[in-house]
Amino acid sequence: MDLDRLDRAILACLQQDARLSNQELADKVGLSPSPCWRRVKRLEEAGIIREYVALLSAPAIGTPILAYAQVSLNDHHPDSTAKFDAFVQASPHILECCAVSGQYDYLLKITCASMEAYELYLSQQLLRQTDVRSVNTSFVLNQKKATTALPLSNASDETSDQPQ
Repeated sequence: MDLDRLDRAILACLQQDARLSNQELADKVGLSPSPCWRRVKRLEEAGIIREYVALLSAPAIGTPILAYAQVSLNDHHPDSTAKFDAFVQASPHILECCAVSGQYDYLLKITCASMEAYELYLSQQLLRQTDVRSVNTSFVLNQKKATTALPLSNASDETSDQPQ
C-alpha cells in the first residue's frame, strides 16, 4: 500500500500520541473528521496500524534491569526451533526475540526486577531449555535512545535524515 502525505501525517501523529481523538487527529493533519476516520480505518485494515498500546516505564513498575541475551541452540531442527519459539512466546520477561544471522541464533531483549532475578531466570528457565547450547548476556548500563516510532519518510526523503 502506498502511503501519501496525509497517511504519513496521521501515522506520525498516532505514533506520538495514540490517544488523540479523531477530531484532534483530523485537526492536526488538516482533514475533516470523516475522511480522517476513513483513512485510519483503512490503515488499520491494511495492517499498517497493528495495535494501540500503553507504553509503561519499566523502572516504575519494578523491572529496571534490561539485558540482551545472545542465544545459540544445539541444532536448527524444526522441532528444536519450534520448542524454543514456544518458550519465548510464553515468557513474559522476554520483550523481543529476533532470529539473527552470525555467531548466535537468537537475540533476546529481557527485563527483570534485579540482577539476582535475572540470574534466577537464566538458570531456572532459559538454560533449562534442552535445546539451548549457550547464552551470552549484555546488560544495559544507560539507555541512550528508546522509541517505538518507525521512520515514515519516502525513499527520496532518506537523504534528508543524514546530518548536514
